[in-house]
Amino acid sequence: MTDLHTVEIAAVLRQLTARLIASDDLDEALEDLVETAADLVDGAAWCAVTLVRAGGPSTAAASAGLPEPLLESQYDSGAGPSMEAIRTRDVILSDDLAADARWPQWRARALAAGVKAVLTVPVDIDEHAVGALTVYSAEPGRFTADIGLTAMLVAEQAGLLLSAVLDRGRRADVHAELTEALADGETVNRAVGIMMVQRACSADAALDVLRTTARRLDLPLTTVAARLVQTVERRVSP
Repeated sequence: MTDLHTVEIAAVLRQLTARLIASDDLDEALEDLVETAADLVDGAAWCAVTLVRAGGPSTAAASAGLPEPLLESQYDSGAGPSMEAIRTRDVILSDDLAADARWPQWRARALAAGVKAVLTVPVDIDEHAVGALTVYSAEPGRFTADIGLTAMLVAEQAGLLLSAVLDRGRRADVHAELTEALADGETVNRAVGIMMVQRACSADAALDVLRTTARRLDLPLTTVAARLVQTVERRVSP
């Protein structure tokens, strides 16, 4: 895809949308994103997605054959195209690493691994997960203006779609925990019902309040539920 025209760019975005919108799993969606982005470049190319969450930066998905130490070295030192894109929230391009003086330690690792050019664009999923989409090329001079534009559009579209995937996954987790909690015993069931009445909320929202309280108190959900039920029973006892 040396030259990408408007129709081809639209086709790439349609393909990405179709793949991500059908997914309920964030890891699977990220793998689809990596595959789509790597295909933007002619010749040997790889792609990786770096996400920064509560535990710090990590590789959320990467093409097969991309050396893990090459990715991890950026996280340890904070120096490299992915970390710079995350920090500046700007597009980072090195179309010929051999002639680029930036990130000397990482650049030496990249060249030794057969990476000759790199393009990184920031990706924002939600307030809890920001990161970067990085495309690596085995040949210099592969990143045309059209490819740079397409990578930006892919990252922007992916951020919106991945946010939806993450929301679906969270709702599925809450539903599963609600089902498990209701099956776990009468006490949790009663506590959920009490919370629904007190807050005029859904069963999912009631369970979420109980779960959050349990985490803050570092107690089992059943213990928090039992204490709520006991408190209400004492209030209504003559």
